[in-house]
Amino acid sequence: MELSAELRDRRKAAGRTIASVAVDAGLSVPYIANLENGRGNPTLAALSRLATALDAHLQVTLEDDPPLSADATTGTSADEGLGRTSGRAPGGTSGAASAALLATSPRATKVIATLASSQGRTRRSVERQLLTALEALTPLLPTPPTEPDLNRLLDLLLLAD
Repeated sequence: MELSAELRDRRKAAGRTIASVAVDAGLSVPYIANLENGRGNPTLAALSRLATALDAHLQVTLEDDPPLSADATTGTSADEGLGRTSGRAPGGTSGAASAALLATSPRATKVIATLASSQGRTRRSVERQLLTALEALTPLLPTPPTEPDLNRLLDLLLLAD
């Protein structure tokens, strides 16, 4: 995860300006602009204030083990971003099946790249939101999401773009 892209994506998704986030976080506009452009080394206190201003939760994890893979996901991993969690989807099924489905679909990779480019976002942020949407559909489906279910969701996203 790239911090600068995560901050920018969250701010834009909330429809906020750098100035409004700066006021809420008690930080300067140039400081936040530099962070969004990949410059600077923010303190944990500054990141915490930014997370709060962006209605997110900052979680810092130091681990000896590598991050959990998609097929072993049961909790929150360090690469999930500010306040993002993985694991069990609503209805009690594991999000691992959705993550595996997304990871093995060449069409999903192409659509993610298309959406990221057209929306000025990172592929990772589009992928995370697509996975969240797919997991949200899980309780409504009689079986775990399948390739046709994923393709329908991708079609919807392309039509809406």
